[in-house]
Amino acid sequence: MSNHVALPTVPDTGPDTAGAAVPVRIAVIAALGGLLFGFDSAVINGAVSAIESRFAVSSAVLGFAVASALLGAAGGAVLAGRIADRYGRLTTMQVAAAMFLVSAFGTGFAFNVETLVLFRIVGGVGVGLASVIAPAYIAEISPARVRGRLGSLQQLAIVVGIFAALLVDYALAALAGGSREELWFGLEAWRWMFLSMAVPALVYGFLTLTIPESPRYLVAKGRIGEARGILGMLLGEQGIDLRIESIRATLGHEHTPSLRDLRGPALGLLPIVWIGIGLSVFQQFVGINVIFYYSSILWQAVGFDESSSLVITVVTSVVNIATTLVAIAFVDRVGRRPLLIIGSAGMAVTLATMAVVFATASTTVVDGVTTPHLTGLQGPIALIAANLFVVAFGMSWGPVVWVLLGEAFPNRIRAAALSLAAGAQWAANWVITVSFPAMKELSLGMSYGFYAVCAVLSLLFVLRWVKETKGRELEDMDAA
Repeated sequence: MSNHVALPTVPDTGPDTAGAAVPVRIAVIAALGGLLFGFDSAVINGAVSAIESRFAVSSAVLGFAVASALLGAAGGAVLAGRIADRYGRLTTMQVAAAMFLVSAFGTGFAFNVETLVLFRIVGGVGVGLASVIAPAYIAEISPARVRGRLGSLQQLAIVVGIFAALLVDYALAALAGGSREELWFGLEAWRWMFLSMAVPALVYGFLTLTIPESPRYLVAKGRIGEARGILGMLLGEQGIDLRIESIRATLGHEHTPSLRDLRGPALGLLPIVWIGIGLSVFQQFVGINVIFYYSSILWQAVGFDESSSLVITVVTSVVNIATTLVAIAFVDRVGRRPLLIIGSAGMAVTLATMAVVFATASTTVVDGVTTPHLTGLQGPIALIAANLFVVAFGMSWGPVVWVLLGEAFPNRIRAAALSLAAGAQWAANWVITVSFPAMKELSLGMSYGFYAVCAVLSLLFVLRWVKETKGRELEDMDAA
C-alpha cells in the first residue's frame, strides 16, 4: 500500500455513469473492516465487570486488559502498508479477518488474564490492518464526487459494529441473568460475548472473496489486463488506457516505501504528516471510547444496575449510528473542515457539562475508591450530555477523520503517512483507555474536564492547520 497512488477518476457525469453502483458495493464490503474495529472495541464493555471479578484484577490491570487490543492495533496499522504492497489489499483484509477469528476463540476460552491479553493483542493486530487498508482501498476505487461519502462508510461500519457488540452483550447478559452467570455449555455469558466475534470475522473474510483487487496494485505488479477490466467495471470504459498510463506514470518514480519519505522541516516530519497525526490523536483524546469501553461500569457507578447500564449503552450506540448517517449525507456537500469545527464546539460544551455534573456530585469513599452519586437532575443532565457528545462526535470527528486520512496525503507518501497516522491513533486510543480506570477512581469530573480541554484544542487545531479537501482529486493533494 506504499504511497498508494490514486486511481484516475472519471468526470462527474451524474448518476448514469457506468457502473455507478459498483464502487458503492465494493466500498461497503471493504468498510466492514471497520465493523471488526467497532465490534472488538465495544464487545468488552459488557464483560469488564465480569473479568474484574473472575480474575480478581486491580483497576490498573483491568485497564491494561481492556486496552491491550489497541497495542496490537497500533502495530498492525504500522505494518499494513508493507503487507498490502507485497501481498495485495485483499490478502491483507483476509489476514485481518483470520486474526480476528483466532482472537474470538482465544479470548472466549481464556483461563487467566494473561491469556486474555495475549489474544486481545492478536485480534488487535487484525483490527489495525483492517483500519488502514479499508480507507486506502476505498479511496483508490472511489470517484472523487462521492469519495467522502464512501470513505465515511468506514466510520459507519465502526459504529454499527459497536452497536452490534453492545446489543449482543445485553442479550447474552439478559439470557444468563448477568455477565458472570453461566449460559451455554458451562461457559459464562462474558465468554460468549467474546466468542460472538467469530461471526463478523467469518462474514468479513468471506465477503472479501467477492470484491476485486485494487487496480493500482495490479498495475504495480504488471497485471495490466486485470487492472483494465476492473477499472472498466468501476469507472466506465471511457479513457481506460489514459487511466492505466496515469497510474504507470506515477508508479514510475516511486520507490520502496519507507518512513524516510515522511521526513521534513517540521520537527523532523512533513507538516501534512503532523496534521494527520494530530487528527488521529485528537479523535481519541476527546474520550469517545471511554463511552463505549467503560460506559456500563460508569453508569453502574452512579446508581444504575447492570441491565439498565447496558440498555443505556445500546441506546447511545444507536445515536452514534444515526449521527454518522448525517455525516455521510453532508460530508461531500458541506465539506470536511466545517463538520470538524461544528463537532469540536459541540464536544467541548457537552464534555464540560459532564465535567461539572460529576465534579459537583456527592461522593462516597470505600477502600480509597471515590464513587459519585447523581441526584435530582444530575442523572438526566449527565445522560443527555453524554448522548449529545456522541452526536457531536458522530457527525464530525468520527467519520471525517477517516475520510481525511484516506485522501489528504500526497500520492508519494500516502501509505506510509496513513500507516503512521493510524498507528498514532491506536496509541492515543490505548493511552486514553488504559488511563481511564485510575482517572475515574480519582475524579470523574477531572476526567471529563481533561477531555473537554482536548475538544477545545481540537477546534483550535482545525482552525489553524486543517485544509478543505472536498471535491479535489487525489492527484492534487500536495505536501504543503
